[in-house]
Amino acid sequence: MTDAAALPGQPRGGVLSGRATARAVNVLAPNPSAMTLDGTNTWIVSEPDSDLAVVVDPGPLDDGHLRAVIGAAERAGKRVALTLLTHGHPDHAEGAARFAELTRTPVRALDPALRIGDEGLGAGDVITTGGIEMRVVPTPGHTADSLCFHLPSDQAVLTGDTVLGRGTTVVAHPDGRLGDYLDSLRRLRSLTVDDGVRFVLPGHGPVLEDAQGAVEFYLAHRANRLAQVETAVENGHRGASEVVAAVYADVDRSLWPAAELSVRAQLEYLREHGLI
Repeated sequence: MTDAAALPGQPRGGVLSGRATARAVNVLAPNPSAMTLDGTNTWIVSEPDSDLAVVVDPGPLDDGHLRAVIGAAERAGKRVALTLLTHGHPDHAEGAARFAELTRTPVRALDPALRIGDEGLGAGDVITTGGIEMRVVPTPGHTADSLCFHLPSDQAVLTGDTVLGRGTTVVAHPDGRLGDYLDSLRRLRSLTVDDGVRFVLPGHGPVLEDAQGAVEFYLAHRANRLAQVETAVENGHRGASEVVAAVYADVDRSLWPAAELSVRAQLEYLREHGLI
């Protein structure tokens, strides 16, 4: 889900559908909207010489899309052996149960309610299906159950909705918590600095080829938004809807409901830190 207002000069990349790295191929779901950008990116991840593949975020409950993902894997000589979820929002996870039925695969997620099979996902877990190495990186904030997947061999990280290919992510109160989200961005920044991550493979929008620049942009954007919200409160705008009208005045009003959820998360953060 994309925030209503991205700052100019945001790093941007190319691939929307097709091969993004040596090990990752995107199949774009047919669910474009103001909140999902071009649609949900479903990722097929595999070692080049393996006949097994891992699918990340099968997407909405759209049989045509789910079968297209299976077909893309089969054309590459792969069999889907495992499904992973970055988080439980319907545009990423609603099709997971049907996809598991079609592929006869388990579904692993942080949230037990989303799992099919006995195994979940958590910090320190490493996915090794078909010889791939994908490290689980907990990144709560956008949602409580948000995860990213670090793909060291491709210097890449699959970010779900934590970092998008265009625009910025909604941190929607009450499930979204801004303090957690900022910590998660800093965790991702450490991957770019300490672990050589260069590429962001997002849940929506194009691949980003400057991961560190993207994360730094997100951190700066959040600091700017927080300052705007704090100023709005100081100027007498007390309720979330009043703050939205002041801070998001130049944004399409159809996106104000999502902006209000984000503002509620920001107000909560500012109160927790004694700033308002």
